[in-house]
Amino acid sequence: MAYAKNFPRTVEGSNYPRWEEISLSEEEERQEEEQCRKDNIEIMKSCIDDAREIMREKGLKDYQTDLISMAVTLFRKRSSYTIHYKEQKAKEKFDDKFRE
Repeated sequence: MAYAKNFPRTVEGSNYPRWEEISLSEEEERQEEEQCRKDNIEIMKSCIDDAREIMREKGLKDYQTDLISMAVTLFRKRSSYTIHYKEQKAKEKFDDKFRE
């Protein structure tokens, strides 16, 4: 099922916006998911480095399970933007379609 999002469009002479639905093609959605996956891998790598640095800074023992646990916690926070990629692409299509 393709990703779709509604955006408000200002209509001249009306106080209410007109809602326009923008859908991504399967190819556009796949591209955004692939870009998100690549970005998430980089984010996870930086989370591991950050967790290692935090543990070193605080004088904590560098156990792999603790390191990965801390990295995963950081990763969850940073990578919660998967849907953001699709929304951003849909907004881009909306702006292109209704550019005034």
